[in-house]
Amino acid sequence: MKAFVLRSYGSPDVLDLTEIDTPVPGDGEVLVRVRATSVNPYDWHNMRGEPYIARLMPGGLGFRAPKLGILGADMAGQVEAVGANVTAFRPGDEVFALLKEGGFAEYVCVREDRLAPKPKNLSYEQAASVPMAACTALLGLRDDGRIQPGQRVLVNGASGGVGTFAVQIARAFGAEVTGVCGTRNVGMVRSIGADEVVDYTKEDFTRSERRYDLLLDVAGGRPVSACRRVLTPKGAYVIVGGPGGRWLRPVGHMISALATAPLVSQRTVRTDVVQCTENTRNLMTLTELVEAGKVTPIIDRLYPFEEIQAAVRYQEEGHVPGKVVITL
Repeated sequence: MKAFVLRSYGSPDVLDLTEIDTPVPGDGEVLVRVRATSVNPYDWHNMRGEPYIARLMPGGLGFRAPKLGILGADMAGQVEAVGANVTAFRPGDEVFALLKEGGFAEYVCVREDRLAPKPKNLSYEQAASVPMAACTALLGLRDDGRIQPGQRVLVNGASGGVGTFAVQIARAFGAEVTGVCGTRNVGMVRSIGADEVVDYTKEDFTRSERRYDLLLDVAGGRPVSACRRVLTPKGAYVIVGGPGGRWLRPVGHMISALATAPLVSQRTVRTDVVQCTENTRNLMTLTELVEAGKVTPIIDRLYPFEEIQAAVRYQEEGHVPGKVVITL
C-alpha cells in the first residue's frame, strides 16, 4: 500500500510517499480501506516537532525523531477485513475514527473499540472532517466547559475546524453563541448558527461589556487575563489551542492560564482530546447530532491523496475556514 511516512522532523517535504506492506488485522482489530482523511494542527506539530518544549515532555513528540511514523488522526473508510474476535463490524461496513496515527495511508488497522459507524448522511470526505475537530469541540463544551441551556458562550476562533463545530454544538445544546473570526468569515460563522459575530480585525472582544458563562478559546492570541475579563465571576475558561511557535507556544499560553487559575474565581481547564478515553462514544454522540441536522461539517478545500504535502502546507498557514480534507 501507499503511505506518507514521517522519518524526521521538518517541513511538509519530509512526508515521503512510500510503498509499504499492508497491515494485517490482529486479534480485536479491523483493517480499514481509507477513503478520506483530514489535516489538523496535531499533524503539523508532530511533523515539525514544535514547539520544541513538547519534545521534552512525558508522552511528547519524541526528542530526536518523531514517535509517529504515519500521521493522520482523522479517518473515514470501509472495512476491508476483520481480525479474530471482532463482532461489531464486517467487510463493507462504512466507518470513521479518531486515531493516534495512520490516516495518511491507503489502509490502517484500528482496534474494534476505536471505530464507529459513519454517519449515514455524510460522504466519506465530510465524515473524515469530523473526528478530531468535532470531538475537541464536544469535549471542550460539554465535559470541560459544562455547558448548560441558556448560557452565553463565546468561541474565539469560530471559523476554524474546531470553531465551526463548536458554534453548532453549542447551539444544539441550547446556548446563545458569539463567534470571533476575521472579516472574510463573518458571514459563514453567522450562517452556521452564531447569534452574534465579532470581527477581530475591527473589535477586541476582550474589551466588550458583555459577559459570558463559557469562553472556548481555540485561537488563543489574547492574554489570559484579558479573556477572563469577559467571563462571569463563575464562568469557565476552556483552552483548546493558541498561536503556534518554535519553542513554547501554544504550550506557554496554556501553562500561563493554568498556573494562575487558583488565583481567580473562574474555572480554567485545558481540553486534551488526544488523551481522552471516550472518543468513540463521543463520535456516536456527534453522529446523533449530524444525522439530526444539528451539525454539518464545513470543508474549505479537498486535495487528492498524492497532494498531502500541499494540503498540510495550506493548513499550516492558518486562518483556514473549516477543514482541509484529503480524498483517496
